[in-house]
Amino acid sequence: MDLAEAYALVQPGLTGVEKAFEEIIDGQDGFPEMQKMLRQVLVGGKVVRPTLTLLAGSFYDYDLNALQPMAVSTELMHIATLVHDDAIDSADLRRGRATINSAWGLDLAILTGDFLFARAGEMAARTGVLHVVMLFTQTLAVIARGEVRQALASFRLDQTYEQYIERVAAKTAALFTLATDSGAILSRAPEEAVQILHRYGYNLGIAFQIVDDILDFVGAASEVGKPVGADLAQGTVTLPAQKLLQRYPDNNPLLAIARKENLAENIAKTVEMVRSSGIIDECYELADDFCRLACSELDQLPQKPAKEALIALADYVIKRRK
Repeated sequence: MDLAEAYALVQPGLTGVEKAFEEIIDGQDGFPEMQKMLRQVLVGGKVVRPTLTLLAGSFYDYDLNALQPMAVSTELMHIATLVHDDAIDSADLRRGRATINSAWGLDLAILTGDFLFARAGEMAARTGVLHVVMLFTQTLAVIARGEVRQALASFRLDQTYEQYIERVAAKTAALFTLATDSGAILSRAPEEAVQILHRYGYNLGIAFQIVDDILDFVGAASEVGKPVGADLAQGTVTLPAQKLLQRYPDNNPLLAIARKENLAENIAKTVEMVRSSGIIDECYELADDFCRLACSELDQLPQKPAKEALIALADYVIKRRK
């Protein structure tokens, strides 16, 4: 099964996500500026998280009416985190489009992100399942705590691999596990299956973020929708940077970046050093390891097309370029 076929399995639910976004925008009738800001962010994207919710809910009692609000919720939460991330990072572009903060300013970006978080919480509440609502609030707390930790570690080079994984777990993996856990719970899956899908979401989320961090070095800005080296500019030490520092502990432009010296020049040098080394391949191998780990227990789930779709998603994570 390829990625298109995987998405096709849950297309009615994904269409429902698009419809819900339109309803949120239309609900701001009489407030055209708010509608413009929402249209700026509630478009495009890879809809991986709602796809995970819908697929995870496909193994047992599949009920689209129960799953739909949570599919919308996971994507809204994801978009809200991006709006806040861009505001914190003073980013100008996201998915090749102007960010809310660059077009409307920092204050309105933060408030727009808050609005999206609120609507995400409302959608989670619409499931009527307290366990799922608790998962939503816990995930939001994990993400916020992770962002605080990342901000405090900005431009610090004394970070370990374990700390990197912990940061990634509190970022991408937290939302992936919310998607898979909620889908499984809403389909009345047994606890063992919930845990299998939880581990799938966690490991896939780690792999997804590793590839994101790779693309910050090797992706074209036109493809990834943001400038190459954007993480370095914010002082975020990702896996490729960690590996470069381990390989060249003394003669390394990262040392100058940590001192905030000639950032543009030293970011360019760092990107070139990473690209010309074997570090990118090493990082892809690690992401592949996490993807294999994500899929390692899927055989224990019922034999449904959703299983092949989850494997296709893992394959996509490794092969994606944006």
